[in-house]
Amino acid sequence: MALATFGAGCFWGVEETFRQVPGVINTTVGYMGGTLENPTYEDVCTDRTGHAEVVQIEYNPEQVSYLDLLDIFWNNHNPTTLNRQGPDVGTQYRSVIFYHNEEQKKLAEASKEKMDKSGRWKNPIVTEITPASTFWRAEEYHQRYLQKRGLDSCHI
Repeated sequence: MALATFGAGCFWGVEETFRQVPGVINTTVGYMGGTLENPTYEDVCTDRTGHAEVVQIEYNPEQVSYLDLLDIFWNNHNPTTLNRQGPDVGTQYRSVIFYHNEEQKKLAEASKEKMDKSGRWKNPIVTEITPASTFWRAEEYHQRYLQKRGLDSCHI
């Protein structure tokens, strides 16, 4: 098994998107990239902790590749809006790829360059690519939030 961690706005919809992918074994929503130890949702929402809302994905690389996961990431949010996805605004909603090894870093950077040159978006991609740090699991009520409510997507 392998890990991938992405931030692409509100983690509820991002989790549901990746949860549906064959080869994804488990998804967990949480916080990464900030300075506060053991942050809560309320802490992260202050926009002062530096954390992003993320989905950590456990996947089987024999069934789904990291490149496949990157394609899903790029195609399910707007990577050109700084600290924003739809109506959600703040650094916790930033577009970010947290890589877990040098191979993921290389693939993420190449993928970002390819997407930026594709002409799909009018504005440049602002997605951060940064080393994974401590993953803080979000509160239980955030886990599989949409699935628990019988929904398959958010407002975006």
